[in-house]
Amino acid sequence: MEILKQFDVLADTLSGYVWGIFGIIPLLIGTGVFLMVGLHFLPLKQIGPALRTMWRGRKPQPGHEGELTPWQALMASMAATVGTGNIVGVATAIYFGGPGAVFWMWVTGFLGMATKFCEATLAVKYREVASDGSFVGGPMYYIKNGLGDSWKWMATLFAIFGSVACFGIGNMTQANGITANIVKQTGMPEMAVAALLFVLAALVFLGGVKRIGAVAGHLVPVMCVVYVIGALLILIMNLDKVPGVFGQIIGSAFTGESAKGGLYGSMVLMAIRYGCARGLFSNEAGLGSSPIAHATAIVDHPVKQGLLGMIDPFLDTIVVCTMTALVILVSGQWLNASITSPAILTNVAFESTLPGGFGAWLVTIGLSLFAFSTILGWGLYGERCITYLFGRGASRPFYIVFTLVVPVGALGGLDFVWNFSDLFNGLMAIPNLIALLLLSPVVFRLTKEFFNDPQHKV
Repeated sequence: MEILKQFDVLADTLSGYVWGIFGIIPLLIGTGVFLMVGLHFLPLKQIGPALRTMWRGRKPQPGHEGELTPWQALMASMAATVGTGNIVGVATAIYFGGPGAVFWMWVTGFLGMATKFCEATLAVKYREVASDGSFVGGPMYYIKNGLGDSWKWMATLFAIFGSVACFGIGNMTQANGITANIVKQTGMPEMAVAALLFVLAALVFLGGVKRIGAVAGHLVPVMCVVYVIGALLILIMNLDKVPGVFGQIIGSAFTGESAKGGLYGSMVLMAIRYGCARGLFSNEAGLGSSPIAHATAIVDHPVKQGLLGMIDPFLDTIVVCTMTALVILVSGQWLNASITSPAILTNVAFESTLPGGFGAWLVTIGLSLFAFSTILGWGLYGERCITYLFGRGASRPFYIVFTLVVPVGALGGLDFVWNFSDLFNGLMAIPNLIALLLLSPVVFRLTKEFFNDPQHKV
């Protein structure tokens, strides 16, 4: 345990540098601004057509190459993004960064639409067909194939960071969040929850990418709709508080306010740090993970999948995360001194605003489904990073190890898990963001060609 504590301190310290105001935050936001302007704000103007493209993508188009339907590829991506970041992550951001952190989450969400558009477009443009016929892609492939041999070192670096990060952001944090809420709600022993998660994960991973896509295609839309409806019900019941909450979010984004308290300047920095960090943790825009899923899409043009890619942060951060944040703030529970851990803040907020214990059950079930789907999505991401480094023969051993780590995360301490995830999220994002900036002319050209061609209708 002493070793874990020391590693936790080290991870927290390094994460502070990586996510500091002079670290990845300006690179993350700067890249999003550059891509949004370079695309002439296309993600904001094309949200309607993108949603129509998403709906039509439920069925594969004959004659086009790929492995999953565009819908399944998007849902596999969203399976990995819609997780504890939407529930525990939002609570953590508000707990440490105050209401202003929500504003910075919104910033990462809107800018993330441009970033993910470019990521998904490049993923399809530079993907490869593996020896077993599967379609593989993502940052390591668009770095290698788009930037050339002299940049292969950066592709390898991304794959290394991704193969490590998947155990934090996509495994331990998710299992930890599920366990904390199920134990609180049901009294079920931690060991029993850990064992159940292990069995369920193993059953899906045995089916490979097609089973992951099929499960995500059914699970993600249902769980999102149910959760959002529950949150909307609470907001309707507390409609008089909603305008004030929005004012509090915007105001404290630049003045600083949190349940933990603190000095003016430090709290502004905390709001920015935790808002951006949790925003990226939630929607993963710029992280480089979701293009691995989008690369599998059966599609005839890279920009078509780019349009679906930009929907991901919109639904994840602007819709689902906002619902969580508003419920926490209108409930007032974020100021409750008796709550000593952000892991249960969302649960308590829903429980206090919905009668009959329904709110707590909604969060427990929602978080469990969100987080489990994220474990599945990140299992795919980690597997693709590992096979890029070591070949297809490493696939099965990786899935075995990844599945074994699920119960470890379920029984681990939250502080260690979150600090570990923040650190490797940042390290993983750096090579991807550099690649997006260098390959942006390719995306701009493909986008212009696509929308100038009358054959491409959205």
